Amino acid sequence: MPVSNTEIGAHSFTPWREAVSILPPELEERLERLGPDVLAALEEIRLRVGQPLELCGQTGSAFLHSVSGTTSIVADGVIVTSAHIKHVLAQITQFSMYAVEEELRRGFITIPGGHRVGVAGHVVTDSSGQVKSIRAIASLNIRVAHAFPGVATRLRNALYRKQDGRPYSVLIISPPQCGKTTLVRDIARQWSENKLVRRTVPAKVAIVDERSEIAGCIEGVPQFAVGPRTDVLDGCPKAQGMLMAIRSLSPDIVVTDEIGRSEDVTAILEATHAGVSVITTAHGLRVEDWRMRPNMETLFQSKAFDRYILLSRRRGPGTIEAVLDEAGKPIGFGGGPSC
Repeated sequence: MPVSNTEIGAHSFTPWREAVSILPPELEERLERLGPDVLAALEEIRLRVGQPLELCGQTGSAFLHSVSGTTSIVADGVIVTSAHIKHVLAQITQFSMYAVEEELRRGFITIPGGHRVGVAGHVVTDSSGQVKSIRAIASLNIRVAHAFPGVATRLRNALYRKQDGRPYSVLIISPPQCGKTTLVRDIARQWSENKLVRRTVPAKVAIVDERSEIAGCIEGVPQFAVGPRTDVLDGCPKAQGMLMAIRSLSPDIVVTDEIGRSEDVTAILEATHAGVSVITTAHGLRVEDWRMRPNMETLFQSKAFDRYILLSRRRGPGTIEAVLDEAGKPIGFGGGPSC
C-alpha cells in the first residue's frame, strides 16, 4: 500500500504566513479570511495581470472570489492588476531589482522561509543568447515551501547499510510536485542530526543547492532545518558543487536536486568512487523512464545508486509508491511492504 506524508508521522508548520505577507494588504486580508486549514494546503499563489488570482493545492486549483471564499468561475475572481505585481516585486526585492538581478536570471527569487517566487515577462538576452534579465514582469508564481520534519523516518531501513550504518546512495524519482525536494531535505537533516542510525562518528553532509530549494538560503543562511553537521553551497551548479564539496568539505554525504546533465553523471561517479554517498532526485514515473533520459543509463549500469525511491501524488504529495534496490528490484522498507 502506498504511503503518504500523513501516514508517516510528518507534520507541517504554517509556512503560508510568510508567503502571504508579501501580497498587497487587500489580497493578504482576503486570503487570510479563507482560514488556516485552506491556507495550510496551499502550494502555489499565482498572479497574472488581467486574470483572477489563482490558488493551487493538493486538491486542485481555484480562483480567489471577489467577495469571499473561492470560485471556479473566472468572471467572479479577484482580478490581478499591474499594481499588485509591482507591490509584490517591491516586497521581495526590497525596492531594488538590481540587487536580485542574478536570481532573476534564474527565473525566480527566494524569500525568507525558503519560498520561491517565479517570474514571467519579457526575457532579455545578451549577444551569446544567455538570459540577462527579465523585464516587464506580468506573472508571478509564489511557491509555498513546506517542511515536513520526520518525512524520511519511515524509510530509515532503506537508507543505510545494516552491517556498518554506511549511508546508501539514493535517487528519488517522481513527476513534479510530488515531494522529492521535501524528502531529500529531511534525509539530509536526519543524517546530519545522527537520527537515521546512531553512528559513533555522525555523518557530515554537504548540500549543493543550485536553485536554493533544498536549504532555501537567504544570504547563505539556510531557512530550512538541514542539521548541525551540514554545509550548503547555495546557487552553485550541481556538478561543480559536488566536486568542490568533495575536495574542500570532506562530506560523507552529498545532497543535491534534479540531476540530468552529462556533467552531473561524471560528478556523481567521482563522488561514489571516492566513497562519498550521493542523495539526489530526478523527474520520472519509473526507473525505466529515468534510464531513457540522456546519460542516465550510465549511472544505472554502474550501480551508482544503492536505492531508488519512487514518489507520486496518488494519496497526496510524498506518497511512497516503491523502494527499489540497485538493480531496480522492489524491496521492503520500514517494516512494511514497498508498494
